[in-house]
Amino acid sequence: MSPGRTGADDGCDTGRMPVLEPNPQGSQKKLLLVLGLMLGVTVVVGIIASFAAP
Repeated sequence: MSPGRTGADDGCDTGRMPVLEPNPQGSQKKLLLVLGLMLGVTVVVGIIASFAAP
């Protein structure tokens, strides 16, 4: 079978599962929010640092 293709013979009848839960529950939602905020702050600091660099 070619990579990336799911079939009935691979033992999984659910097909492709999403990488992230579409509607995360309480603590998982908070964790994703905190991780997203950390990534966002890192990107903003990197952009500011690139403009401030001589």
